[in-house]
Amino acid sequence: MILLGVAIGGAIGSVLRYMIHTQSTQWFGNSFPYGTLLINVVGSLLIGFLSYTLIERISVSEEVRFAVLVGVLGGFTTFSTFSLETLNLILQGHFISAVGNVLLSVSACLFACFLGLSLARAI
Repeated sequence: MILLGVAIGGAIGSVLRYMIHTQSTQWFGNSFPYGTLLINVVGSLLIGFLSYTLIERISVSEEVRFAVLVGVLGGFTTFSTFSLETLNLILQGHFISAVGNVLLSVSACLFACFLGLSLARAI
């Protein structure tokens, strides 16, 4: 049942991401990734808010938590998960690990994107 909730939530999050990205490109053009920035910031805000709310405030079932946090927000943006995990490291006093996570994640993802682009161009 959890897997079905994650799948449905992921579909919803992906469609929301597409709609927001498309609309922001129409509004602001494509000279800067405003849609992606908006999605990542909103997703980070939502995962921070909802992870606490769904566990501490209203105590929903595990199925609902996974459908929303992993499904919807995972489909919407994985940056939200990165943000929550990094914030948790900071809150637990693991500052070096938090900085390492930020530096490694950003640099590794940029490098991987460059590598993928380079490989695609080479084929």
